[in-house]
Amino acid sequence: MTVVADLYAAQPFWIWLAVGVLLLAVESMFSTEWLLWPAVSAGLVAVMTAVGVRLGLPGEVAVFAVLTVVATLLSRRLIQKANPDGVDINDRNSRLIDQRARVVEAFVGGRGRVFVSGAEWSAVIDGAAPETGQPEVGQDVVVHGVSGSLLTVRAAT
Repeated sequence: MTVVADLYAAQPFWIWLAVGVLLLAVESMFSTEWLLWPAVSAGLVAVMTAVGVRLGLPGEVAVFAVLTVVATLLSRRLIQKANPDGVDINDRNSRLIDQRARVVEAFVGGRGRVFVSGAEWSAVIDGAAPETGQPEVGQDVVVHGVSGSLLTVRAAT
């Protein structure tokens, strides 16, 4: 432990840089988005100590804490502006809802296959009365729900 204390006394830049790199490594392993800004803050404190601004350990920890809180709050605000409805653009299944699909395999007993968003999916028909019949191959349906790899579809109106 005295080695770390001696290193901090001589060159606090390396301690703060190591903290930043460690936080960034953990962030890249788990992709939580919570450790990115503390890593950046540690990097900024490292740069601050490298240019000669020495506040001592309590002052540097306070700067690190303030930078972390400010950066995290600003990033959350920015993320809300960029993605206001909270929908994950990478969630393919939620994007399928209300999309038109083409029947590629006839529905028998309420089950068939549809083509939507560049892929063929198993589907069940929702709301088809026996007297109205099932959608035929080539007809359009609308995706109403997604459960795993099974779509729930309705006849297109």
